[in-house]
Amino acid sequence: MTIRRILTRRGALLEVGGGLCALSGLGALARAAPAPAGGNAADRHMVRPPRLRNGDVLGLVAPAGFVADRFGIEEIAQTVRAMGLVPRFAPNVLSREGYLAGSDAERARELMAMFADGEVRGLMAVRGGWGSARLLPHLDFAAIARRPKIFAGFSDNTALHLALARAGVVSIHGPNAAGSWQPASWDSFRQVAMEGAMPLYSAPAYAGANLGGRGPARRTFRGGTARGRLLGGNLAVLSALAGTPYLPDFRGAILFLEETNEAEYRIDRMLTQLALSGILDGIAGIVFGQCTHCENPDGGFSNFTVYEVLDRRLGGLGVPAFQGAMIGHVAGQVSIPVGVMAEIDADAGTIRLLEPAVA
Repeated sequence: MTIRRILTRRGALLEVGGGLCALSGLGALARAAPAPAGGNAADRHMVRPPRLRNGDVLGLVAPAGFVADRFGIEEIAQTVRAMGLVPRFAPNVLSREGYLAGSDAERARELMAMFADGEVRGLMAVRGGWGSARLLPHLDFAAIARRPKIFAGFSDNTALHLALARAGVVSIHGPNAAGSWQPASWDSFRQVAMEGAMPLYSAPAYAGANLGGRGPARRTFRGGTARGRLLGGNLAVLSALAGTPYLPDFRGAILFLEETNEAEYRIDRMLTQLALSGILDGIAGIVFGQCTHCENPDGGFSNFTVYEVLDRRLGGLGVPAFQGAMIGHVAGQVSIPVGVMAEIDADAGTIRLLEPAVA
C-alpha cells in the first residue's frame, strides 16, 4: 500500500510518496555491505532494471544535499514533466540538517521507501553535494536487487552507483534532476533509460577559430581498444571509498572518471590512492571524462597541467586510456550506465555500449 501526503514545508504543495509501510520501521534497515555480485567484472552477472515509460512515476530523492527552496522544486518538477514522466518527491528534499537533506536515517528511510513503492518506476537524485556515502550502511541492497529500479544521478551519487554495482544492479550515471538538461543530455538519458538503446559516445570535436579547426577535445594517453563493464564516477567519491566494503571488483572493468574544482595535485593524489589501493590493477581500460575547473590558480608556470597529470598516471597503466568524453560536471553530459558491458576505442575517443542498461 502506498502512502501519499502533501509536503507543505516552506509553503510547497507537492505530491510525495513512498511505501513506508513496507519498511516497518528503521529497525529493518540493513547494516551490512552489499554482497559482491561476482569476481572479475567481465564475468559478473548484473540485473537490469525495467525501463522507464511515458507516464511513469519518477521518484525524486535527496541522498546528499538539500534543495534550497520550493521554487527549485517547481523547476525540477517542470523538467520531469517535460520528460513525459510524473514527478514524486521524497519528503526530505526540503529538509535540512547542516549541508544534508535531513539526517542519515531520514534520507536512507526515504530512499528505501522509493525503492519499495510499487507506483514508482525509477529514481533520480535531485542533486549531489555530500552525504550519499553516509547512507551505505543503512541501505538494504539485497532488497533493491530483488526488485531493481533505475537509479540515476552523478557526482556525490557515485557512492550509490558503486554500491549498487557491487550488489549486481545496473544504474545510470547521468544528470541530476536539478541539472540544466540540455537537449544532448535528454536525448542520451531517453535512449538509455527509456529505449534500451546501445549508443556510441564520442568525445566532441572542437570547432574553434584556430587554423586547424581542432583543439584538445580528446587526449589519447595510450591507444587501443578494450572491452569490460563500465564502472566509475566521480574521482573524489571513488577514492574516498577505497578500503571500504562498498566497492565492486574492478578487475576487467572499463573505469570511467570525472571531477570538478580540484587542483592538479589533488587529481594526482586521488589517482595515486586508486593505484596504491589496487583499484587500477587489472582494469581493461580507462576513460577520464571532463575535469571542470581543475586548475590551481596559484600553480605558476612550473605546475603540472591536469593533462600532464593524467598522461603520467594513466598512460603508464598499459591499457587503452583517453580523456574527453562528455562525462561529468558539464552542460550536455551523457548518461553512462554503470555495470553494463562496453567497448572503448582510445584512439577514436569513443565508448560503445554492448548491452542495454534496462530490461
